[in-house]
Amino acid sequence: MSKIEYLDNLKYFVLKCDRCSLHKTKNNYVFGEGSLNSKIMFIGEAPGKNEDIYGKPFVGRAGKIFDDCLVSIGLDRNDIYISNILKCRPPKNRNPLKKEIKSCSEYIDKQIDIIKPNLIIPLGRISISYIFNKFKFPFQKINRIHGKIYSKNNLKIIPIYHPAAVIYNNKLKEILFEDFKIIEKFI
Repeated sequence: MSKIEYLDNLKYFVLKCDRCSLHKTKNNYVFGEGSLNSKIMFIGEAPGKNEDIYGKPFVGRAGKIFDDCLVSIGLDRNDIYISNILKCRPPKNRNPLKKEIKSCSEYIDKQIDIIKPNLIIPLGRISISYIFNKFKFPFQKINRIHGKIYSKNNLKIIPIYHPAAVIYNNKLKEILFEDFKIIEKFI
C-alpha cells in the first residue's frame, strides 16, 4: 500500500474511534495534514476550539503564529506534515488526560511510522513529554530543552514551545522564532 492508502485506512479508524469520552464532546476529529513525503513532522498536543470547528490542525490564533514561523524559514504547510497526539478536543481546551493520551497514542505513532520523518518537532510540554518518552529521552522543563537537537538513529527531534504559549506570554515569541531558525538548518 502507498502512504496515502495507509493514512486513509488509519483515518477511517480515527473517524470511528470511541476509545475515550472525547468523541462524545468533539465537533470534528482532527486527523492531521500536509505533505505525505515531508521529512519534517510537527506534533501538537490536541485540537483547540477552532481546530474542532474546522477539522484541521493549527487554524486559530496559534495557527497564525505557527504559519508565520514557517514562512520565516521559507516553508508553508505544503512542505510539512502536522498532527496532534489527540484527535479530539478536550473540553474547554483543558490539558489532555493521561488516559486520553494513552487511548489516542496509537494513531500518532502510526502517523509517524507512515510519514517516516527525519525531523520531529514536538510543540509544547505535553507533546514533548510524549515524544521524549516514546524515544527514551529524559524529559526536562521546556525552558531547558527547547531548541536543542536530540538524535535517535537517523531521527532528529527538536522540542519547541507551542505557538499558543506566545498568545499568553509574548516574551516567548522571539524564542519561538529563534527555535524555528534551528529547524531551518535541517530543510
